[in-house]
Amino acid sequence: MVSAIIIDDEKKCISLLQHLIYNHCPLVNVVGTAENAEQGLLLIKQAKPDLVFLDIEMPDKTGFELLASLAEINFKVIFTTAYNHYAIKAIRFSALDYLLKPIDLDELKNALGRLEGRKNLKDAPLPIDILVNNIKTPGHGFSRITLSTQDGLVVLHVNEILYCEASGSYTFFYLKNGEKLTISKTLKEYDELLGEFQFFRIHNSYLVNLNEVKKYIKGEGGSVIMSNGDEVFVSKRRKDAFLEAINK
Repeated sequence: MVSAIIIDDEKKCISLLQHLIYNHCPLVNVVGTAENAEQGLLLIKQAKPDLVFLDIEMPDKTGFELLASLAEINFKVIFTTAYNHYAIKAIRFSALDYLLKPIDLDELKNALGRLEGRKNLKDAPLPIDILVNNIKTPGHGFSRITLSTQDGLVVLHVNEILYCEASGSYTFFYLKNGEKLTISKTLKEYDELLGEFQFFRIHNSYLVNLNEVKKYIKGEGGSVIMSNGDEVFVSKRRKDAFLEAINK
C-alpha cells in the first residue's frame, strides 16, 4: 500500500482526486490533504508519505517553491496543474510526472503505474535540483535532462547525446562517451522535448543531434555519419527538411 497526501488550494480538485483514487486505485491510501503550501509542509513532516500529489499553482507558494524549501525529499511527486505551460516542459525534462486538471482517470492510472514499476518508491531521490534549474532557466536554455533507466536516474547535459533510436515503446540513447542507455519511453516523447535543441527526426526510428553530424551520404534518402562513426539512415520523406535544417 502506498501512502499519499494531496496538496491543492481548490477543495473540488482535492475531492475529485480522492474520489478517483478511492474508487479506482486500491493500492493508494490518501492519509491527508492540505489546501495551501504551509499546511502541506506540516502534513509532509507529520504523515511522511510515499507519494505527494502537488498542485503547481498555489497563492502562498508554488509547488516548486514548496519542494525547494525542504531539506530532504524522500517521497515521490506527481504534480497537478490546470495549465499546460512552460513548467510542464521543465517537469518532463526532469523525468517527473504531472497530471492536467481536470484529472483524467486513465492518466492517473498511467502515472501511478510508472511508480509501481519501481520496487521501492524511495529507491531514487527526486531530481529536484534539475527541476529547479530548468524552472529558473528562461527561454530554451534547459541544459540538463534526467532519464529514467532500469538502474536508476541518469542526468545528462543535452549536448552529451549523439542520437536516439526507437525500439518499440523504448528509446536507445547513444552518448558521446560510448554509453548506450535504454529508456522506457517512446522516441516521440524525446522528439517533442529535444526538437528545439538542435535535434532533428531524420527517420521514424532516429533522432539526431545536428551538432554531431559529420557527413551526409547521398542516396534516395541518404544517411549521415555521426561524430562517433555510426551511420544513421535518413528517410526519403524527411530528406529535404533535414538538409534544410543542417544548412541552417
